[in-house]
Amino acid sequence: MKLGFLTACLPGEDLADIAKWAAGRGFEALEVAAWPEKDGVNHIRVDSFDQPERARVAKIFEETGLTLSSLAYYENNLHPGRGPAVNDHLRRCIDAAAELGCPTVGTFVGRDPGLPVADNLRLAEEVFPPLVEYAGQRGVAVVIENCVMKSWHPDGYPGNLAYSPELWEWMFTLGLKLNFDPSHLVALGIDPVAAAVPYIPHMAHVQAKDTQILPGTLDRYGFYGPVSGEKGWYRFRVPGRGLVDWTGLVDALHEGGYEGVVSVEHEDPVWSGTPERVRAGLGIAHDTLRGLVSG
Repeated sequence: MKLGFLTACLPGEDLADIAKWAAGRGFEALEVAAWPEKDGVNHIRVDSFDQPERARVAKIFEETGLTLSSLAYYENNLHPGRGPAVNDHLRRCIDAAAELGCPTVGTFVGRDPGLPVADNLRLAEEVFPPLVEYAGQRGVAVVIENCVMKSWHPDGYPGNLAYSPELWEWMFTLGLKLNFDPSHLVALGIDPVAAAVPYIPHMAHVQAKDTQILPGTLDRYGFYGPVSGEKGWYRFRVPGRGLVDWTGLVDALHEGGYEGVVSVEHEDPVWSGTPERVRAGLGIAHDTLRGLVSG
């Protein structure tokens, strides 16, 4: 296994500078943000992925010795208005990944919040097989993060239909792979280690993020969280600052034969605000995971 991180936590930084720092800090891989420029962080410009852009990115990874583990475009592929545009950008990410020899592109299944779950599953069964086939023809796997994305539903229900093992089994039938993130399972009352073990063969990428339960809040709100607009009952932390059993989880990955990248997804509000604090948070994550991942 190799240890890396998702570059989205450093939105104002140039990819070359991120890669140079990452290699110097002991990271071995990067999961690179690839949203459209108008919508989010795009450290790789897949909308204009010409030969100069390909050469720029390839040079960065060649000079630093880092592995490009995945292109990250976590959007709602079932959105009732923007879904086709999201699908098109996902194809551009796949094209860029293939050109760069990157094995995976990460996204969400998503959801149409105006439809019941059963109808959304049928919609996904129409949308995703052509995308999976498109990726497979180019030697790329589409990986789905198991984030709940409650903010995509007006009542705070799951907005990404890939949040539980039940749904993982469904999406595997579509040819999708799992980008396993244990932090979201803690927030659902699911043991991340127990949930991971049966599905390690279906994991093409792993993200590392932790979850801290805020004192007193769960007894007030329950798992569904507040309806008042207040903050919820948990927050994400860098690995080592929450409840995930990283020793048990990484050991299970080793035992299950996972040989890919473990990519830190930094969304920790304590270690945010400036690039220096973000890098300090990444350093905490590195020091928590380095000995486990390389073990």
